[in-house]
Amino acid sequence: MKVLAGDIGGTKTLLALAEVDGARVTVLREERYDSKAHDDFEDILERFLHAHGGHGLPVGIGVAGPVEGAVCKVTNLPWLVDARSIGRVSGGAARLLNDFEAAAYGVANVASEGTAVLHAGAAVDRAPKAVLGAGTGLGEAIAYWAGTHYEVLATEGGHTDFAARTDDEAALLAWLRRRHEHVSYERVVSGAGLVTVYEHLRERGELAESARVREEMLHGDPAAVIGLHAVSGDDALCDRAFDVFAGVYGAEAGNLALKCLARGGVFLAGGIAAKVLPRLARSPFLEALHAKGRMRALVQSFPVHVVTEARIGLLGAAWAASRA
Repeated sequence: MKVLAGDIGGTKTLLALAEVDGARVTVLREERYDSKAHDDFEDILERFLHAHGGHGLPVGIGVAGPVEGAVCKVTNLPWLVDARSIGRVSGGAARLLNDFEAAAYGVANVASEGTAVLHAGAAVDRAPKAVLGAGTGLGEAIAYWAGTHYEVLATEGGHTDFAARTDDEAALLAWLRRRHEHVSYERVVSGAGLVTVYEHLRERGELAESARVREEMLHGDPAAVIGLHAVSGDDALCDRAFDVFAGVYGAEAGNLALKCLARGGVFLAGGIAAKVLPRLARSPFLEALHAKGRMRALVQSFPVHVVTEARIGLLGAAWAASRA
């Protein structure tokens, strides 16, 4: 079955023609567009259809923002994306999904080699799966077995209250509360959150900031700079910031896993985990995920995977389109 699939983000928009055969999604044509260079999504869609065809095909679009009534106000763009408008332009039935909902459909239903094992555990067939990931924000979703395939519960769980577990996290929480009315997990577990942790530790003054790192952060993506130095292990402040970030990330992954009894596995998507996989493996992430008191043995039985397939949201949107 051929479908039209898309993944809309604040920086880039991907569109593709794909073929779906059961759990296999094959991308036939794909284009990347600069989201901010276009006034709306329909402009991009029309350009793609003109270049590659696809009129009348079922459409699945993942979008960064909450979807309400088949409409989404994109979080980091002045776009209002409407499934009905997409259908009028494309001539096919359109399904609009939150971007992490699309990623969860991809994780749960699309056959892929694009994962790496962080903790083996003991997977239970057809059991719930917890999917979360730090990137621009913190996305969270739950996949559950629906008789023939996995369906997905979209959530905004990244915006739940950040709960400190250690003295360092309590100090971070107090620091954040002086700056924000509401402190969510996303304030810490995201690209911007990693920078926030770094700034907090720098202000505390226990570790000095190097002139080299400061200069790199002025001319590049600060979160990427911190991550690179944490991976190489050549800067103490970046290293410490990453460990605090990873501990909070692991704790929240364990929270989501407990809430849905993720015996099918915990899957880390988003833009960060795959880029820092070796460093994540030797960070406090897994210990924080497992540190659930009387539930430790249960949580340790859940497999933990890092999603390395960069197009997982696009694949999931294509799969969802085939079910419309």
